Amino acid sequence: MAAPRIEIVATDITVLRVDAVVNAANMTLLGGGGVDGAIHRAAGPGLLAECRALGGCRTGDAKITGGHRLPCAYVVHAVGPVWRDGSQNEAELLASCYGRALTLAAEHGVKTIAFPAISCGAYRFPAGQAARIAVAETLQFLRSASSIETVFFVCFEPHIRAAYEAALRERSPA
Repeated sequence: MAAPRIEIVATDITVLRVDAVVNAANMTLLGGGGVDGAIHRAAGPGLLAECRALGGCRTGDAKITGGHRLPCAYVVHAVGPVWRDGSQNEAELLASCYGRALTLAAEHGVKTIAFPAISCGAYRFPAGQAARIAVAETLQFLRSASSIETVFFVCFEPHIRAAYEAALRERSPA
C-alpha cells in the first residue's frame, strides 16, 4: 500500500473528483448555509430525499449517503460542534466527527476523500485549533490499516488554509 497522503487545496469542494466529499452538516442533515448548502445544491434533490430518511445526526457523529449529482460516489455528513467557549467538549466533538467520517469512508471502500474546515465557518471554531484537531485525527486514522490513500483538506479562505498548513507542518517529521 502506498503511504497515506494529505493535501491542502483551495477549490470548490463540489467539483472535486474524489470518492467522497465530507459535508459540514447540521444536525438535521437537511441542508443549510455555507458548504452544507453548496453540497446540497450541487447534489440535487435526491440528496435531500436520502437525508430525510436518515433522521438527523448527533454532533460529533457522521452519516453517509450517495453522491447524487456530485462527481463523487458518497457524501459523508459530519456534524461538528458550535464553538461556545472551549469548555463544552467542542474539541472532543470535532475530533469525533473527523474520526467517524473517516471510519464510514473506509467501510465503504473510499480511497480519496475531501474535507471542508468543519465548524470553522458559522460555527465559529477557532481555525488554528480546528486545523490541529483535523490533522491529528486524520494522521492517526491513516496510520491504521485504512484503505484511504489521499485526504484533501479543502481550505477556500486564506486564513483557514494557513492554519491547516501550519498544523500539518507541526505534525510532519522534519
